[in-house]
Amino acid sequence: MSSVPIRTCIIGAGSSGISTAKVLHERGIAFDCYELSDRVGGNWVWGNKNGVSAAYRSLHINTSRERMQFSDFPMPDHLPDFARHDQVAAYFDAYVDHFGFRNRIVFGTGVSHVEPLAGGFDVTLTTGERRRYDAVCVANGHHWDPRWPEPAFPGSDTTSIEQIHSHSYSSETQLAGKRVVVLGMGNSAMDIAVDASYHARATYLAARSGVHIIPKYVFGRPYDQIAGKEWIPGAVRWPLARLLFKVTTGPMNRYGLPAPDHKFAQAHPTMSSRILDRLAHGAITPKPNIERFDRDTVVFTDGSRVEADLVVYCTGYKLSFPFFDPAFLDPGDSNDIRLYKRMFSTTTPHLYFVGLIQPLGAIMPIAERQSEIIADHLQGLYALPGRAAMETEINRYRASLAKRYVRSKRHTIQVDFDDYMRSLRVERARGARRARGGAGDGLPLVGEIR
Repeated sequence: MSSVPIRTCIIGAGSSGISTAKVLHERGIAFDCYELSDRVGGNWVWGNKNGVSAAYRSLHINTSRERMQFSDFPMPDHLPDFARHDQVAAYFDAYVDHFGFRNRIVFGTGVSHVEPLAGGFDVTLTTGERRRYDAVCVANGHHWDPRWPEPAFPGSDTTSIEQIHSHSYSSETQLAGKRVVVLGMGNSAMDIAVDASYHARATYLAARSGVHIIPKYVFGRPYDQIAGKEWIPGAVRWPLARLLFKVTTGPMNRYGLPAPDHKFAQAHPTMSSRILDRLAHGAITPKPNIERFDRDTVVFTDGSRVEADLVVYCTGYKLSFPFFDPAFLDPGDSNDIRLYKRMFSTTTPHLYFVGLIQPLGAIMPIAERQSEIIADHLQGLYALPGRAAMETEINRYRASLAKRYVRSKRHTIQVDFDDYMRSLRVERARGARRARGGAGDGLPLVGEIR
């Protein structure tokens, strides 16, 4: 443990947590980072000992490495454009060692409770030890608390068919020789269905709604490198993308999938180059939503039925913060919390959230930029606007989500990567001006908190 005064607690050493730890380390801001596992990397560690990560053997990034890497630590050129989970995990390990803050991460220890107090936080560790901190950075991720179908399908409690959430999926050995139904149309559903198509006896992909599927390469280049620029506004980017995918992939019903009831970018799209190929080859049979279960049969909403051994629910995750009292913070069924710029609590000073967004792109560069703003705030170089202004910004953000996206719990924290990165850059400059002009939130510097 560091001999300098303990000031900041970072919860989690996944990609967002190590982003924050690196920035605070470089700034000389005292911190401790707590990680349940014996290594960094979070969801990118297959077989992670923390018990909550969900990597699987075939997992690859859906954002190209040039768009995923940290700004000051490029991913190695020898890696493929879409790296495998162990290559990404090794990159995070190298990042920590390169910047020299591994000794500031407390492995095998989590945070069981955080209690906001006047001027700070009382943090209880999983070891039972209690520590006092001036600031808390929440980086526990949002892909670890499975959301099951709501309500449960009739017969799901009496059927003989095994049912798992995609969070429990680890490798193709779970699928081998079985008749598998995969429910969902997100990235995990596509990956698992493709895995099943090579190893299962039969594979069915059941869709609750239609989605737009993006191929990883367009014109021989990773798609996200073609139009991914901060200076290109979404109002220009998305109409061009719609035209591009109309030409390259065509309508989804050509592949037997339901036609989306929304335009591209009005819901979180799915990126997969393999799923359309496997559908075209007949290796995966598309189906509509599940209606009910019989003893050993899945019945679909069109009346068709198939015998099945396994159903994999790829139905997303809940936002969960088990270390806070529910009366203090509980997203509940809404799967939503009010945060200024998706990272600042408006009611509790020096409570920050890192990587709590669902971007059309990678989280890592976003978490890095968020961490720079957090460090600025802790050092008095950035000031928040007043409470009323923060609430107004949150309301506008929510209104924009409601206007643009289809209604879904997965869209409560949605952002466009480039638009959000630009907004953070602009916000950092505005906050610096507020700090210099004394027109900010008036919160004390971290060294002044008592």
